[in-house]
Amino acid sequence: MPKAAKSALKTTSRTTRFDAADYLNTEERQAAYIAAALETGDADFVRDALGLVARARGMSTIAKKAGLNRESLYKALGETGNPEFGTVMRILGALGLTLSAQPATSGRTSRRRRAA
Repeated sequence: MPKAAKSALKTTSRTTRFDAADYLNTEERQAAYIAAALETGDADFVRDALGLVARARGMSTIAKKAGLNRESLYKALGETGNPEFGTVMRILGALGLTLSAQPATSGRTSRRRRAA
């Protein structure tokens, strides 16, 4: 094998690990990211978004404000986590966010149930 080919094989590229939390560096960006996740209706995406923002702010700080221990917060917001609604509300409160509802724009009309 020619020398040039051997040296080309030895060349490696250095990469850095991408962490989206590095880009969620303001409260406005964090709130917008969680709002976008909520709009999707995808529970896993919402869980992941909460975890990402919690990491951006500091898991220990958010856990303390939410009244949870850090390990429980990691578990609830981890890949296989399934946090209870009360836990989600506590995390949102710790992040200084509230949850609100607005009519969906899906084009579907709501049906009213008749009172029994």
